[in-house]
Amino acid sequence: MGMPARCQNCNVRTRLGHAGFTLTELLIVVAITGIIAAIAIPAMLRARRTANEAAAIGSLRALNSAESSYAAVAAKGGFAPLLATLATPCPGSTAAFISPDLSIDPAVKSGYTITVSAATGSAPGPTDCNGVVTETAYYTTAVPVSAGMSGLRGFASSGGGSIFFDPTGVAPTEAQMVPGGGGTTIQ
Repeated sequence: MGMPARCQNCNVRTRLGHAGFTLTELLIVVAITGIIAAIAIPAMLRARRTANEAAAIGSLRALNSAESSYAAVAAKGGFAPLLATLATPCPGSTAAFISPDLSIDPAVKSGYTITVSAATGSAPGPTDCNGVVTETAYYTTAVPVSAGMSGLRGFASSGGGSIFFDPTGVAPTEAQMVPGGGGTTIQ
């Protein structure tokens, strides 16, 4: 007692008719995905800029520490004029003063360009353990590779150890970093 052939065809057509999504359902899914992306993408970009800024601040802190160690251990009180100088270990040692990711002048790390240079008013100092002439003062900067995209603020530091920022994305000048110069330190 099977089904009549006419009813079996109706049942098969009905199952096949419900096998996919309708155009309306697909459009609703696409619209919801678009709304979620419109909300999430700005937050993701903001989080990436914040992470890049934190990495730039960390790099400047590492450079301040490296310059201090370099002055005490290898340079008779002088400071390295370049990142490459800090990346070169003294003879008989395998340990450089900074990590390899900061060993090229200038270094690009986490969306920021990191530099080390002699400070304004610096004079040549004693030679270091590798025969490189040191400087009596240094100035480090971290500026966004693409202001507004990879980071919003520019950063700078010097031998005093404080890190200053400028909200426009340029590095604070040495004049801004002196007491009374109007520079803003990070908290």
